[in-house]
Amino acid sequence: MDCTLLLRCNLFLLDSFITSQWIRRQQYMEESKEQILVKHLLKKEEAAWKELFGAYSGNLAYVCSRYVAEKEDVHDILQNSFIKMFRSIESFEYRGSGSLKAWMTRIAVNESLKHIKQKGDFNSAVEVDDLPDIPNEEEPDFEEVPRDDIMMMIRALPEGYRTVFNLFVFEKKSHKEIAGLLGIAENSSASQFHRAKGLLVQKIKEFKMSKKAQYE
Repeated sequence: MDCTLLLRCNLFLLDSFITSQWIRRQQYMEESKEQILVKHLLKKEEAAWKELFGAYSGNLAYVCSRYVAEKEDVHDILQNSFIKMFRSIESFEYRGSGSLKAWMTRIAVNESLKHIKQKGDFNSAVEVDDLPDIPNEEEPDFEEVPRDDIMMMIRALPEGYRTVFNLFVFEKKSHKEIAGLLGIAENSSASQFHRAKGLLVQKIKEFKMSKKAQYE
């Protein structure tokens, strides 16, 4: 083998090894930091809970706002979520980097669903006949649509459609699981998701047409 090629191969392998070691070290440091924080949270130390709120409240508020449109409601849900975390931190089981965030997100989602259902009969907010059917193969084309605009479109969906869409897309729930969470029929969950996609298809087409018109 050519000496230059051999040298390049060795340098590549060395670089790959160094990179993998650096990634492992970063993951270890991140896990250690989370584990230390959890230990202080378990002791109900005020400073630790302030750190938790400062680090995660923004992301969790964003999660809640996918389900609930009103800012005041989002604030209340977020507050209730942290109260729930404080009271149930002993049940949290650390399973590596990211497990704390995942646990907190589940609580925020559950509190959002609780808020929605407390507002009244969830089924009464769902009208499954107010949109024509769309072809199954037609999917929302999010390409070239800014993230903030996408989230605004999702928030503008009717409450039933929005809730099912969020649970299916972001929380990776099956329609059977969604039906159990919301107390609705499984086929109702599938129908609402299908119609939510239909509304998003329409909204995205209108958005792109308006943007195109601006440049003509």
